[in-house]
Amino acid sequence: MVESAALTTVAAAIFLWGVGSARLERADVTGPIVFVLVGSLMAGTGMAGGTVEPETVRPLVEIALVWVLFSDAARVRLHDLREEAGRCARLLGLGLPLTVLFGWALAAWLFPDMGGWLALLVGAALAPTDAALGVSVVTDPAVPSRIRRLITVESGLNDGIVTPVVVVALAGAASAEGLAQSVGLAEAVVELAVGAAVGAAVGTAGGLLLRAARSRGWAAEEFVGVAVLALAGAAYAAALVAHGNGFVGAFCGGLAFGATAGRRGPAELRFTEEAGALVTALVWLVFGAVAVPVLLDRADGATMLYAVLSLSLLRMVPVALATLGTAMDARTVLFVGWFGPRGLASLVFALLALEELGPAAEDAVAVITATVLLSVVVHGISAAPLAARYGRSAAGRGAVTPRG
Repeated sequence: MVESAALTTVAAAIFLWGVGSARLERADVTGPIVFVLVGSLMAGTGMAGGTVEPETVRPLVEIALVWVLFSDAARVRLHDLREEAGRCARLLGLGLPLTVLFGWALAAWLFPDMGGWLALLVGAALAPTDAALGVSVVTDPAVPSRIRRLITVESGLNDGIVTPVVVVALAGAASAEGLAQSVGLAEAVVELAVGAAVGAAVGTAGGLLLRAARSRGWAAEEFVGVAVLALAGAAYAAALVAHGNGFVGAFCGGLAFGATAGRRGPAELRFTEEAGALVTALVWLVFGAVAVPVLLDRADGATMLYAVLSLSLLRMVPVALATLGTAMDARTVLFVGWFGPRGLASLVFALLALEELGPAAEDAVAVITATVLLSVVVHGISAAPLAARYGRSAAGRGAVTPRG
């Protein structure tokens, strides 16, 4: 009976969110807020009781990240990169590494017992952003299109870029703990390279084949979206078969597919994005049901301080430094700096740490969990009003931000 009640609650929550999502988002209530709350209530009422082991939910969380990495990367068009090449390069090439370094240093200082590798894991896992937690920022037409594009491109690429750092941090932490069958640093680097090469090959072949099939009328339109969904899984799985990193494979596969699929590529990603949205909703439910109760038992002052600083100074200062000399005004820098929500990628990295390192990773996972939970709330409720306010301000200033 408990399982049936839980299934009914999950299905009803997803359906009702679909029915009222636009209205709720206008009231500053985002999907992650709703699903985390539902999951927490399920845990509180006993519907999601019991201990859930990391390996139980790992397949769900991994496939969500695979589809998100692939579709986000495939959505980054070369035109967008050309338009914002300077600022994107600065945010990803300077701002992202600075965020990792500052996060690493702060974690090492606040949690001296954690160790250097786990501190690096915390800094790297909390560096990538998730635009879905502040969707109004990238959909509100009041925000200048160039700023929306900049935030979207950064969010679409930074999780894939930071994945190698997370892999190296996990390998270093496992070696430091003396865990059997742990992946060494050299082996981890090889896995990253193999994953990138295999993923790019699969994405390129898939994009070219689909493009040729469309031109000859071979591809049934109603099944093309399913084919792209499978291609994302193929890029991930092929990388694993070749002893590479699957997430890097999915990310590079998406980049390659987006570059080779042609004009119809974005439309064919729609089904992958919708499937990813469904699985992501389930991930947030699991997060609310499993992680939130654990966090409430383990949270302390240092953990919450790190979460607050991670979402503010650790993001804003690197953005400000990375945009020096671009002629971006202070309001724009603050706006871009604030909207760096932490979401799905950070949760997956935390789950991988739990599975590979076991209890040794619990303190690091608690910090990541606290930061993501705080981000769900503060970025979710602030996205729409701050986007509208910034849009009005930009319009009043004549809103074409100079190129940098």
